[in-house]
Amino acid sequence: MTDVIQTYLEQQKYLIIDGALGTELERRGCNLDNPLWSARLLSDNPDMIAAVHTDYLHAGADCLITASYQATFQGLARQGYTPEQAQKLIRSAVTLAKTVVDAFWADPANRINRLKPLVAASVGPYGAFLANRSEYTGNYGISEDELVDFHKERLKTLICAGPDLLACETLPSFAEARALVRLLEDLVADLDTIPAWFSFSAKDGRHINSGEAVRDCAQWLDDKSCVAAMGINCTDPVHVASLVKEIRSVTDKPVVVYPNKGGVYNSLTKAWVPKPGLPSFGEMAVHWAKQGAQLIGGCCQTTPDDIRQLALALKP
Repeated sequence: MTDVIQTYLEQQKYLIIDGALGTELERRGCNLDNPLWSARLLSDNPDMIAAVHTDYLHAGADCLITASYQATFQGLARQGYTPEQAQKLIRSAVTLAKTVVDAFWADPANRINRLKPLVAASVGPYGAFLANRSEYTGNYGISEDELVDFHKERLKTLICAGPDLLACETLPSFAEARALVRLLEDLVADLDTIPAWFSFSAKDGRHINSGEAVRDCAQWLDDKSCVAAMGINCTDPVHVASLVKEIRSVTDKPVVVYPNKGGVYNSLTKAWVPKPGLPSFGEMAVHWAKQGAQLIGGCCQTTPDDIRQLALALKP
């Protein structure tokens, strides 16, 4: 298994991840009030997703995360998709991002002082399928074995679509991380599997949202060959520096962070309320880098402007 993350970091110190997809789609007038969230646009308006992907590349992103976060066989079945249609839609998230990268890279002007951007296939948590924000609690009420069954077909489909790596993201519990590692280890026998990063959603500077210590999760992931990097996403940025230190204390693997912009989500209005007084996203990113993070981007509320600011701060 080629570790594309390590190969990338050997040639440049940081890998810049893109920012929020849903935030940008809504800002451009898309209605995502749907159980499939941004994944709905894979069939309804893929050109809009491609436009957002392209803007992030021009902003300096080294890695695009696909629009498959909420695209699952179970969720698509609820919306009337057949298994064959669901498989095609899930694969299309990877194909779309790869096509955008290839088009961007075809212009020699976009190759100056940078490496070809990567595509990370998003593997969202079980809570994203539930669409009740349980990805921020981990209170699913199902077993680890059931989580394995839930993720299996989507994971195989995403791998077969040929991304550069997997982004197992917004994981609220240790059990879900273990389930995904089990699957990746099982798939090694059947597929040319690819590296994955594992990123948890966290409630404070030491614990993931289920209440488990992030240090314990990172220590367990450290000796798993399928785990190329680990860290935090969709978390209040005020907690990130502490979380990076906790993770870095038990692993030498690259640390990934792409928190939200620091707002508070109003579940009634389904909107983020900004939190005043925070440093700029670029300033915060420099601090996270000093603590040991090397894969850095943004989650909810972040925009191409934030990623541009981040890229300029880390790769002047």
